[in-house]
Amino acid sequence: AASGVPATGVPAPGNLRARLTSFVGREGDIDAIRADLSGARLVTLLGPGGAGKTRLSQEAAERASEAWPDGVWLAELAPVDDPETVAEAVLTSLGARETVLRGAGAEEFRAVDRQAGEPLVRLAEHCARRRMLLLLDNCEHVIGAAATLAEELLARCPNLTVLATSREPLGVPGEVVRPVEPLPPRSAHRLFTERARSVRPDFDPDADPAAVAEICRRLDGLPLAIELAAARLRLLSPRQIADRLDDRFRLLTSGSRTVLPRQQTLRAVVDWSWDLLDEAERAVLRRLSVFAGGCGLAAVEEVCAGTTPGDPVRSLDVPALLGSLIDKSLVVAAPSPDGDMRYRLLETVAEYAAERLDQAGEGVGDQGGDQAGRQAGDRAATERRHLVHYRELARTTDPLLRGSGQLAALALLQLEHENFRTALRRAVAARDEHEVLCMVLSLAWFWSMRDMRNEGRQWAAAAASLGPDPFAPPAEPAPPLHLRCTDLPPPMADDQLIEARRQVRIVEMVTLEHAEDEWESPERQEWLRNVARVYRAGLPQTCRFPASLWFFATLMHGGDERLRDVLDETVAACERFGYDWELAGALQMRANILANRGAWADDADRDADRALEIYDTLGDAWGRAEALSARGEARERRGEYGLAVADFAAAIGHVESLGARSQIAVLRARMAGSMFETDRAAEGEAILRAVLDDSHDVSHESLIAARLFLALRLGRTGRGEEARRHLGVISEAFRHETLAVFQGFIQGAYAWLDCEDGRYAEALEEIRNALRQSHSVLSQMVAPHMAAGYLATAAWALAGLAGDDKERAREAARLLGASEALTPAGHFRPPTERELLAASRRAVLAAMAALGDEDAFGTAYAEGGHLSLEEAVARV
Repeated sequence: AASGVPATGVPAPGNLRARLTSFVGREGDIDAIRADLSGARLVTLLGPGGAGKTRLSQEAAERASEAWPDGVWLAELAPVDDPETVAEAVLTSLGARETVLRGAGAEEFRAVDRQAGEPLVRLAEHCARRRMLLLLDNCEHVIGAAATLAEELLARCPNLTVLATSREPLGVPGEVVRPVEPLPPRSAHRLFTERARSVRPDFDPDADPAAVAEICRRLDGLPLAIELAAARLRLLSPRQIADRLDDRFRLLTSGSRTVLPRQQTLRAVVDWSWDLLDEAERAVLRRLSVFAGGCGLAAVEEVCAGTTPGDPVRSLDVPALLGSLIDKSLVVAAPSPDGDMRYRLLETVAEYAAERLDQAGEGVGDQGGDQAGRQAGDRAATERRHLVHYRELARTTDPLLRGSGQLAALALLQLEHENFRTALRRAVAARDEHEVLCMVLSLAWFWSMRDMRNEGRQWAAAAASLGPDPFAPPAEPAPPLHLRCTDLPPPMADDQLIEARRQVRIVEMVTLEHAEDEWESPERQEWLRNVARVYRAGLPQTCRFPASLWFFATLMHGGDERLRDVLDETVAACERFGYDWELAGALQMRANILANRGAWADDADRDADRALEIYDTLGDAWGRAEALSARGEARERRGEYGLAVADFAAAIGHVESLGARSQIAVLRARMAGSMFETDRAAEGEAILRAVLDDSHDVSHESLIAARLFLALRLGRTGRGEEARRHLGVISEAFRHETLAVFQGFIQGAYAWLDCEDGRYAEALEEIRNALRQSHSVLSQMVAPHMAAGYLATAAWALAGLAGDDKERAREAARLLGASEALTPAGHFRPPTERELLAASRRAVLAAMAALGDEDAFGTAYAEGGHLSLEEAVARV
């Protein structure tokens, strides 16, 4: 660097060589190191192998070289294999191997002669009167000797500063440790691109940016690994490299021939660190590879400590061993959101440690012989400890989701979710049914709260596959069980095992997204009938989640006939058993369902109020939000839109405190829908647009609801084309995974817009599709009034197509009459429905008047009032 060259043009002293490649990024690190060097005499750059410590130290030293008129001197310790020769190696690097103190008197010469066998003394004498910076590079394998040398030199040489690189601190008083972190994504991308162009000048990172990003991410931003990967572009494309990184140690082997052997391959880099560990450290590092996504100290202590005689790791030793691995840059430690330290392995180190686990016999690859069996048992024992730890963490944390500890419990389960997944994968692979059932049921409410439908479905299906279907004929009625399936750790008693099998099937049932016709297939209906025969309201387990959701089976095959009785008996049973949280949940569920049935909406209000009171007592923020949402929906159904907006807003405040993004989006959409019927319509529209703009990590259902509400608003305010665009996005984006009831809403909205635009034939086709969806059991459960609304739209479309056909016009009047008659008792018509009904009536009357047939309207209308839903639908 120019700053290291004196103005006279005389070469600056020192032995730093010119670099042959560019230096990428790290400007902030260089500034920090320069600041460290200005205030401390020993600075150690600390980081894992391949992090770029050597290059960074030289760049920082060169840019600050004006501070050391006697030069910057590099001593490479990597080739030194004997700690006794460290001082000699440094003397050689400084070109002072035979040097004595200049200007010394006779007495001093005699001292030199007496100490001729002391290289450290000679080194101190060489540096004593110089203002210089000494770079000690790669100290970790001779850490003790390097520390002694640094301490002695700093004590004897007042103008000396030492900048060291190491994978662990030197531990010398006054040492400032500067961690060298992996490159951030942007710098890693630049480095890969520059090195790639040195082997392929036409390389364009934008040709496959996803592959380049994946390479940099999976190589942990380690410069050496990135450079080795870039060198492979002579042979492979970025995507081929990315796809082969599971075998990175075989892939990344083509380093420069001029660098030290330990830097020529990725494996050699990590081997270097491994060889410096003792057996206990190696055992802990190997065993750390069973974790995913990091871990806390308690987990490390439980999983990495052996339980058999002669194991090199005892539980009491784990913290010290973990600390040693952190010092040696093999384990990354960082505070978690709750302030406790969390530990993880870089992906490259984790893969290496997993290989070492296999080689040590703690892997699954060894076969044959007693030794292999014992070794495989060691591997099984480590993974078993991991499974037990995280099963117990899930099992004991689940109850905390139902009270004032909810927020902390959610954060903990979210933090450890990758470990839960890993434990579940291993348990499923081992076909350990008891463990899988326990973990799935312990995590089911967490998945529900976080709207992780796919996660719940996947693991419930995996658990169900490990045992027989308890609802298959001949399915026996479930006995009452007061003990929860997760109250005790596995193994489960026989009755608990059967109950657990039932419950994971219920979880699977409520997370499935079957097409409507599949729910109504004979096989599915028979299975649902079996569920309703096995379970009944009033059992302890059907009061509790997830078995409490069994009543969906009753609804899906039996409709509303038993609905009120089932809900009432569940509430009564919760009161009888003293289940407070379950009682609040039953009341809230009853409120949710009753709110959709106009005749029962007042009861929904009372249930929601009572549920809210219980949740308040328990300190359950999620429950408060659900109860408020149910009450808001009931108020909306009665036309109390201002009160509904207030309830939805209060509910949003509770779920925001929990970080429940999908639920926030749903509630904001519901609130905006109510605002449209107040003087806050413009605010409601802005809220919906904001929901759609901030759609990352929210459920499909919430986005559908937001777009549908917005489309209706746009259609009512003369912006039909924009409304169609939103409906088109819904149709296209969620074509294969939208619940059938939503498909009906979308088709009904299209038909309404078509009628507004005079496109009556298209409207009639859309409304036929909507009606096919609306009279199914699931749609009747969610929105029992929708079919009547669709019939009104059909009447409008038929009237528009009547022309000179009197019978078609009369048929439109009949459908209008059917729409009125089939509207559920007590149903409150919101303004959108009233507007639709009025438009349909005007269209039918206009069509009949144009034909001189207006006197027939009353008769046809009355005839429609006697049609069943099926008969009316058949006439469309």
